[in-house]
Amino acid sequence: MNDWPEGRTGDRRDGYGRGADGDAQAARVMRHVQRGAAPRPPHPPRPPHAEPPLPPELSPRRASVPRQPSAGYGQGAPVQDSGHGPGQGGYSQGQVYGGAGGGRGGAGGGRPRTPGSGRPPRATAPNWGKRLKVGAITLVVALLAVSIGTYFWADSKLRREVDLSKVEERPQSGKGTTYLIVGSDSREGMSDEEKKKLHTGSAEGKRTDSMMLLHTGDNGTTMISLPRDSWVTIPAFRGSESGKQRPSPGANKLNAAYSIDGPQLLVRTIEYNTGLKIDHYAEIGFAGFAKIVDAMGGVELDIPQDIKDEKSGADLKKGRQTLNGEQSLAFVRTRYALQGSDLDRTKNQQKFLAALASQTATPSTILNPFALYPTLGAGLDTLLVDKDMGLWDLKDMFFAMKEVSSGGGTSMNMPLAGPAPQGSLKWDMSRVKPLMDQLRNDQKVTVKGD
Repeated sequence: MNDWPEGRTGDRRDGYGRGADGDAQAARVMRHVQRGAAPRPPHPPRPPHAEPPLPPELSPRRASVPRQPSAGYGQGAPVQDSGHGPGQGGYSQGQVYGGAGGGRGGAGGGRPRTPGSGRPPRATAPNWGKRLKVGAITLVVALLAVSIGTYFWADSKLRREVDLSKVEERPQSGKGTTYLIVGSDSREGMSDEEKKKLHTGSAEGKRTDSMMLLHTGDNGTTMISLPRDSWVTIPAFRGSESGKQRPSPGANKLNAAYSIDGPQLLVRTIEYNTGLKIDHYAEIGFAGFAKIVDAMGGVELDIPQDIKDEKSGADLKKGRQTLNGEQSLAFVRTRYALQGSDLDRTKNQQKFLAALASQTATPSTILNPFALYPTLGAGLDTLLVDKDMGLWDLKDMFFAMKEVSSGGGTSMNMPLAGPAPQGSLKWDMSRVKPLMDQLRNDQKVTVKGD
């Protein structure tokens, strides 16, 4: 049955399934034709600042699938070429749509990756061991720089004004180190208000208020107080300022030597009467003493008895307490509240200086700049020392005093034989001589003092 309208024999559909002679023909197998590969879209122009393209050998791999054998629809025969040119036959060419430089979904699309790697490069983990090592070295260098700077700053503040090389007829050097520590009543640099507050008076010049020999060596430390009223011989000397030779003033109180020609004659007199060579000299006045104590925040001390002395200004109660600078100075100067005994005063001075050194030479002071710098600044510029004494020698002196306070050393007064002219005190030479020999030879001290 013909469904087409009549009269349209010229339409191409009229010949459908018919041969050239108009007879119907059997159905034929149609040749499979593959469309040509889609043209590759042109790349957009590369901006001037973009990186150049990678060379072919470093280009990312393009995804592909294994080549499949060509076949017809179930007939096992190869498909004939469509005639569109080489490489454009059937689906068996192994090509994947969108591959080989194609769009974003292909293997060649997307972000370039590191050659030979299937993933982006990983970030390197921080080397904490190296960082800690560098930090530790930096900290050590900074601490050394601060320590060295502090040392030279403090060392420059020492007043090296005593020249022991000018002292005549000195004894032979012994073993160990011997210091002469002097507390003077110097009012240098004090205002009238400070003199009134500290009860120092306004006397001109200066005198020794306390004197101590401190010997330290392999056999321990010994501190010996020399009463200022000791009756001794002042030898001939050469004036420290005039340079002129002076005859011996004869026998007198020990503190008279300091009044006559200062530290150099005092050293000369002690060496002449003891035969012991003094290696270093250290002196501090009233103002410096009080400032050091205040800079430390006070000194804790056990007061042996109630003390009230109008001349020194002391008004203290018995028992353990913390003394400020004013109270400390009054305590070490007190004499008349102790029945006028110079021996009791020297014992108090030893006790206080040992406590001062014990509380100063501690890690909490030395390693704490907020405590160290005020203490050094308050005391060093008022401390008078010999020309050969350095900050290291001063440190050794303080630690030796600390050893005495901790029970590791010996503390005593010079052995005495009794009263002497002008209310002075005479040394017991039968004990003084062996005591000085033991110190000179750095032997264990066995002599007992008063």
